Amino acid sequence: MDAQFASFFVAAGAAATGIAALLWAMRVTDGARGALAKWKDRARGLEDTLARADAVFGAHPGVVLIWDETSSSVQEGEWGSPQVLGSAMALASLLRFAGQSTATEPALRILQGLSGFEARDATDRATRLGPALTRLRRDGAAFSLTISTPQGVYVEVDGRTAGARAVLWIVDASLRGVAESGPTGRIDGADRLIARDPASFLEMLGQAPFLAWRTSAAGKLEWANAAYLAALDARTVEQAVARNLALDHAAVEHARAVIESGESRTDVRKVVLGGELRTLRIQMSPVAGGAAGMAFDITESEGAKEQLSKQAKAHDETLNHLAEGVAVFGADKRLIFHNRAFEEMWGLDPAALAERPTHAQWLDHLKERRRLPAHANYAEWRANELALYQEQKLPDALWVVPDGRTLRIVRQRHPHGGLLLIFSDITNELTLRTQYNALLQVQKAALDRLHEGVAVFGLDGRLKLANAAFSAMWGLDSAQLASETPFDELVEQCQPLFHDRSVWGLIRARITDPSPEARREYRGEMRRSDETVLNFLTRPLPDGATLIAFLDNTAARRVEDALRDRAEAFEAADRLKTEFVQNVSYQLRNPLQAIHGNAEMLAAKLFGPLNDRQVDQVSSILDGSTRLTKLIDNILDVALVEAGAVSLDPSEVDLKATIKDSIEMATSKASDTEVPIRIDCPDSVGSITADEKRVRQILFNLLTNALRYTERGDEITVGAERLEGVVRLWVSDTGRGIPYEEQVRAFESFEGSDRRGAGLGLALVRSFVQLHGGWVAMSSEPGRGTTVTCHLPVAPPLPLAAE
Repeated sequence: MDAQFASFFVAAGAAATGIAALLWAMRVTDGARGALAKWKDRARGLEDTLARADAVFGAHPGVVLIWDETSSSVQEGEWGSPQVLGSAMALASLLRFAGQSTATEPALRILQGLSGFEARDATDRATRLGPALTRLRRDGAAFSLTISTPQGVYVEVDGRTAGARAVLWIVDASLRGVAESGPTGRIDGADRLIARDPASFLEMLGQAPFLAWRTSAAGKLEWANAAYLAALDARTVEQAVARNLALDHAAVEHARAVIESGESRTDVRKVVLGGELRTLRIQMSPVAGGAAGMAFDITESEGAKEQLSKQAKAHDETLNHLAEGVAVFGADKRLIFHNRAFEEMWGLDPAALAERPTHAQWLDHLKERRRLPAHANYAEWRANELALYQEQKLPDALWVVPDGRTLRIVRQRHPHGGLLLIFSDITNELTLRTQYNALLQVQKAALDRLHEGVAVFGLDGRLKLANAAFSAMWGLDSAQLASETPFDELVEQCQPLFHDRSVWGLIRARITDPSPEARREYRGEMRRSDETVLNFLTRPLPDGATLIAFLDNTAARRVEDALRDRAEAFEAADRLKTEFVQNVSYQLRNPLQAIHGNAEMLAAKLFGPLNDRQVDQVSSILDGSTRLTKLIDNILDVALVEAGAVSLDPSEVDLKATIKDSIEMATSKASDTEVPIRIDCPDSVGSITADEKRVRQILFNLLTNALRYTERGDEITVGAERLEGVVRLWVSDTGRGIPYEEQVRAFESFEGSDRRGAGLGLALVRSFVQLHGGWVAMSSEPGRGTTVTCHLPVAPPLPLAAE
């Protein structure tokens, strides 16, 4: 049918051309009268042909639109001024689809109206009349469309070119009364599901959580769902339609562009909804009679994208602060990211990296600059490196580069495809590891030379280190001391020598318990079945491990036991000595008092006069008994002090007066007055709280000791000095002094004596001073005299008793 109409159209054009030529020929010359008659006959034939063509077009159930020429400058939405051919009935039928078109020419009204309806091409693909017509007029692209109108009427449109002309055939299928098939049938099949229950379909859209609406070809709102009404504060669809509510000003332009282009378009815009700025993804699609839109609120997702973008930037910034070089090659093997350490590690130009070189180009660049490890076959090695993009397992590698560095390369799959490479300079790490291993060997060698058995256990209870002494001490071989041996297994091997599991349990707790209470030093002793004694020590180490040291203390313990037995024997002997001294002193006191009393009666001449010789002998008896009485008193005092049975009777003691009295007591014999005694005691020395009797004994014993070591021509000084909280009492002489070897034992009982004493004076001095809470010091140089200084507190602590 299309070919027949085209032939009619060509014939009509040819006839018109012939008539014009005939008329022109008749005017040009009168000499062609015969030819004119001939052309008139031909013109009548052409008119008959045109009449027949008009009849054919009048019978055609559609219209034909003809554009005189095609042009590459035709713009989309530009309809031009086509010539209209066809019957009046077909033209009137198609004008009912003009809708709200504002054009005055019938052809343009039909085109504008039909362009707003849904159309399908020969492949059943959705399209629009406007873009197809533009391509026909501009490029000569033929097409066939089936347009579905809202009234359920189908319109077939075919576009062809005829020479330089563009021809559009528009047929109202309902007018033609032809049963629809092909694309029309497929459209009908696609719409049948909705047609069966359109109310349910509208209800579903009406309750959808996203915004949905429809506009006419003129951009007027025709329908909207509940979400759209709520977003724009409209109560009913009628109210929204009456107010022609739109999301924003861009929504109208968006719909118009979709209708004109006949293609769907999606925009992302920020719109104020309910007083809040929201981000919407708006999709507009051309539909029959206008456009349909849907808007999805993606504010949260856009916020998440923005947050993800910030995190990605922060992640990149973090990578830029890493000491390790990081490079990411995409799925196309091009560099998509690198940090500053990567640039510095390889000495690369940032501008060159900005050009996103491929992995292969990067390797070749490093090879040219002698930055890669040496390989016998570089091409093969390079191919293996690039083949890792297809490998499932990505191995790590060590590169020893020519400048002496050792780099560790860690490869990972990147989430977006490609590879992530991490370059770590482990040169210092390897150096430190070598030094550490050497130090560990030195440490182990040093531990093996120790006599103590040493073992180190980790927090997991496994053996980390043991020396040779530990192995020999417990009879273990090297296989039993293998690294990572559990503590419990070692205990089983040591069980025959020491079976007390409670002690082993305490040691195990110190190893495996991480609590602060358990991580403390612990000492103990093991008495083993072989009669050896081991002292052990557990000490926590800073890395969480625990060191256990064993010391064979058998010999020391035997010596200690022997010393303990000896000390006990000495204590028993000392007790016997004290008891003996007390007994002997008591037994001697009674007869001595009798001798002294009788001698005093003889000296008093109660029984008659005495001659000179008898007087000297009685005087010797009195002197000897006096000395013996003092000796017995000293012995008893020493025994009482050593027995802890001496208590003091504190009172206020005038030091200067006490010193004078003590000097008078010590110089009771004429021979004692041959050595002058000088007092160096200011009146400001005052008094102290002490036992006056014991202070006198202290001074008397010191003076007696000084008189014993002085001769005529020497001098003795007794002095006192008050310091802060302490009073210094001293007795110094210029006598012959005390030999150095005797000074060490001068304050011991029965030591430091000569033929004139038992050596108890200085021992009592030290005991009485210590009872007062003080201390004694002595300085002596042979040939230059002796000074004994007593330091007494002004107010001694109470109770004042021997310790």
